[in-house]
Amino acid sequence: MYPHSRPGALRLSALPALMLLLGLMTACAPVPPQPAAPGRLQGEALGLKPGPAAAGTAWWRAWGDERLNALMDKALRDAPSLALARARIAKAGAAVDNAAAADKPVTGVGLDIERQRFSEHGMYPPPLAGSVQNTATLQAGISYDWDFFGRHQAALQASLGQQRAWQAEAEAARLNIASAVLRAWLGLARSVSQEQLLQQQIVLRQQALDLVRQRRTAGLDTDIELRGAEAPLADLQRQALALQQLAQGYRVQLAALSVQPLDALADWKPALPAEVAPAQAPNLDLLASRPDVSAALARVEAAGYEITAARGRFYPDLTLNAFAGFSSIGLDKLLESGSHQLGFGPSLRLPLFDTGRLRAGFKAAVAEQDAAVAAYNAAVLEGVRDAREQWEALRSLQAQQSPQEALLRSNEQQLRLAQERQAAGLGNRLPVLQAQQALIQQQRQTLDLRAQQLDSRVQLMRALGGEVPRTEPRA
Repeated sequence: MYPHSRPGALRLSALPALMLLLGLMTACAPVPPQPAAPGRLQGEALGLKPGPAAAGTAWWRAWGDERLNALMDKALRDAPSLALARARIAKAGAAVDNAAAADKPVTGVGLDIERQRFSEHGMYPPPLAGSVQNTATLQAGISYDWDFFGRHQAALQASLGQQRAWQAEAEAARLNIASAVLRAWLGLARSVSQEQLLQQQIVLRQQALDLVRQRRTAGLDTDIELRGAEAPLADLQRQALALQQLAQGYRVQLAALSVQPLDALADWKPALPAEVAPAQAPNLDLLASRPDVSAALARVEAAGYEITAARGRFYPDLTLNAFAGFSSIGLDKLLESGSHQLGFGPSLRLPLFDTGRLRAGFKAAVAEQDAAVAAYNAAVLEGVRDAREQWEALRSLQAQQSPQEALLRSNEQQLRLAQERQAAGLGNRLPVLQAQQALIQQQRQTLDLRAQQLDSRVQLMRALGGEVPRTEPRA
C-alpha cells in the first residue's frame, strides 16, 4: 500500500529543513561510545590459529571392517541429533537470507477500490461534496532503506557468524556420534575376543579339574586340592556370563546410535584390529579446528557484529520511496491518462524518546559478547585439558606395551618348558595345563591393553576435533 498524492507531486523542498532539524535534535539521543575490547581470547594467548571446524578423518576404515563402515555411515546419516543440527543450520540460513534482504529494495503493487460519501464540509467542492462515489487507486511502488551507517551489513555478518556456529555445532555432533560408535564397537570387539579366550580357559580348567579328580580317586591328592581346582572354574563361568551381558550392552548402544533394531546386530562378533602403531604427541594447533572451539569463536565474532548493529540503531534511518500509478473518482476513469500519479521522496527517522529500549538493546549486545568470549575461553581451556588428559592416558598405555609383551613371552617359554618336561617323562600333564591357563591369562591382559589403547586413540581423536595426531608438539 502506498500513500496517495496529487499527480506529479514531488515533495523535496522540505528535505533541507528536515535534515537541519534532525541535526539539531541528535543531542537528545546520544550514540553510546564504542565498548572496550573484550577480554583476551585464550586461543590467542595459546597462539592457536583460527580455522574452520574439522570434518574429521574416517580413519576407522583402515581397520577393514565393512560392517563397521556401513554402521557408521548409517549413524552419521540417520541420528536424530544430526537431523536437529541440520534443521538449526537451515534456520540459520533463513536468518542470513532475511538479513541480506534488508539491504535490497522492496517493490510492490497495490489496488484499492472503495465506495464512499464525500463530506459536504471537506476539501472537495460540489458536485463531489455530499455525493457517494467509487474511488480506485492502482499503484506500484519501491522503497529502499539506505544503510548509511552499516547496520544492515553488521546484521548480515552477525547472522553469518551464527550460521557458522551452527555448522560447527553440527560437526561437533558428528564427532560425538562417531566417537561413541567407535568406542562401542571397540567395546563389543574386546568383549567378544575376551569371551573366546575365556572359553579356552574354561576348557583347560575343566581338564585340570578332571585330572585332579582322577588323582583324588587314586589317593594322590586330597580334598583340599580338589576344592582348589573347582573354585577357578566357577569364577571363569561367572566371568563368561558377565562378558556376554557386557557385549549385549554394547550391541544395544550401537543399535541406538545407528537407529536400527537390536536384532540387526545380534550375531555381530567383530574382531579388534591386530596392530596398534605408536602415536606421536598431539600438536595444540589442532585444537583451533575442534568443532566446539570453532563454534564458540564464530559466536564471539557474531556478537561483535551484533554490537555494531545495535549501535547503528541510534543513527538516522533514511528510506527512499517512489511510487507511480493511477487514482480516480469513478472506476471508468481509473486508467485514463489524466488519472496518473507519481511521487518520490525520502523518509527520515531518528529515535529521540525511545524510553531506553535502544540503550538496553545495546547493553544486552555488549553483555552477549562478554558471555561469548567467556564461553570461547572455557571451550579452549577444556579442549587443552581434554587433549592433554587423553594423550597422557594413551602414553601410559603405550609405555605398558613393552612389559606386557615381556610377560607374554615369559609365559610362552614356561609352557614350552612344561611341555618338554612332560614329553621327557619328568612331569605329568597338570603343569602343562596350568602353564596354558597362565598363558591365556596373559593373552587376555594383552588384548585388554590393546583395546584400551585403541579406545584412548578414539578419545584423543575426539579431543582434537576429529584429527589424528601425527606431528610433534610445538616448541
